Amino acid sequence: MKPQPSPVYISSAQNPRVKQLLSLQQKSSERRKTGLFVVEGRRELHHCVEAGLRVDSVFCCPEMLERGSAFAGPSTPPPSSHLFEVSPQVYEKIAWRGGTEGIVATVEARRQTLDDLPERAAPLYVVLESVEKPGNLGAILRTADAAGADAVLVCDPLTDLYNPNLIRSSVGACFTVPCVACSSEECIAWLQRRHVDILTAQLQDSSLYYDTDMRRATALVMGTEATGLSTQWRQAASAHVRIPMLGRLDSLNVSVSAAILLFEAVRQRRQAAGGETCPAHGWLDTKTQSHKGFEADEHTLK
Repeated sequence: MKPQPSPVYISSAQNPRVKQLLSLQQKSSERRKTGLFVVEGRRELHHCVEAGLRVDSVFCCPEMLERGSAFAGPSTPPPSSHLFEVSPQVYEKIAWRGGTEGIVATVEARRQTLDDLPERAAPLYVVLESVEKPGNLGAILRTADAAGADAVLVCDPLTDLYNPNLIRSSVGACFTVPCVACSSEECIAWLQRRHVDILTAQLQDSSLYYDTDMRRATALVMGTEATGLSTQWRQAASAHVRIPMLGRLDSLNVSVSAAILLFEAVRQRRQAAGGETCPAHGWLDTKTQSHKGFEADEHTLK
């Protein structure tokens, strides 16, 4: 293994590398043109490297690093063409959020297609049509990871899948859950070819979500809070489901709706398996083994 090259020190925010990093953070056109995006924070970068993405450049601020190594875990730093140390003033300029561990990286984007997704028995997909807010998509990816979903399919996206807000709100789940951007037409045809039940979340002509079978191959389809789902999705659906609204309002945030539906699918599948297994990812029987619990943190509440 080649030794890591000595980092280059950057003390000026006018450095071309810093300017490019800022451009990648702020402009989706720059991300598309270069094929690079920005990852900030030790945990997010750790998941990124574990997912097999190639790190192009690493920028770290020694004064802010919690330990001698910029990377969590026993593994060595990811292979990188460029290593930079930056001053606290420069890091303050490039940090997208406060309180990170003093590390930012540029990473090569990897575009996945529907056909890249492996065939599984009774897969569980989340489908989002025209979701606009990157924070919502990031939160859904985080929930999809927790629920062991097989993929998140983003149809006719209105947000960049490598938007820094998306990566931040997903807390790295954008690297642990396959996420594919495609058109609604492509997605419907692909799901139908794979004999996946299409369950659309909608108020009209719908059944309560907990009365709907989600144990088979299932795609949970949601639209925007403002306009809901398009006609083509409603017509393609195997069933329409709704979450009961007992107050005066008639809708939930799409990320909250996704969480409710996903964990109903988990509940049904766990119950059908006797509490022992969950398709694709496995489920530990609480009678014999412990499993990870769920807790809210500051990322959940922002």
